[in-house]
Amino acid sequence: MELNLPTYLTLLRIVLIPVLVVLFYLPWPNAHVACALVFTIAGLTDWLDGYLARRMNLTTRFGAFLDPVADKLMVAVTLVLIVQADPSPFVAIAAAIIIGREITIASLREWMAEIGQRKKVAVSELGKWKTTAQMVSITLLLLGMDVWRETLQNLGQFLILLAAGLTLWSMVIYLRAAMPAFSQNFKNELVDKAK
Repeated sequence: MELNLPTYLTLLRIVLIPVLVVLFYLPWPNAHVACALVFTIAGLTDWLDGYLARRMNLTTRFGAFLDPVADKLMVAVTLVLIVQADPSPFVAIAAAIIIGREITIASLREWMAEIGQRKKVAVSELGKWKTTAQMVSITLLLLGMDVWRETLQNLGQFLILLAAGLTLWSMVIYLRAAMPAFSQNFKNELVDKAK
């Protein structure tokens, strides 16, 4: 396991998760603003670790594995906290879609890697837009718990629904890209059973 600056930034993102959870439940007037700041720092480290890894040629297999894990953990934990604090049906449905999609695509990528087809489900531009919409909406929802409540909550809810739509759209694209591999694998298993 090779550790370098981008990997340390990714690990920092994971360390920030319990910090965010503790801040979320502190009885401070602006605790959720602090959470939004931690979440924003995590989002910036996500961009920075990828940029540094590519720019400085520091990409590693461990970093490529850990980076999406850190992202998905931070997003999932924060969405659960937001839904628990404000159980709006729209936000809850969007959170379920986002978390469910992340589990589905992570499993799909693992399976595609096992059969040597990982590149067919590599991160796309739509995936980057989806991630941006998620990060901005979650930040706004956190901020809206303490400041400019109605405005930020409404904007955050709109963006989380947009993120959920982009999430579903990107999932369909990934599943369609994987469909030939599904079909071929299914045919191979039928042939093997017939022998």
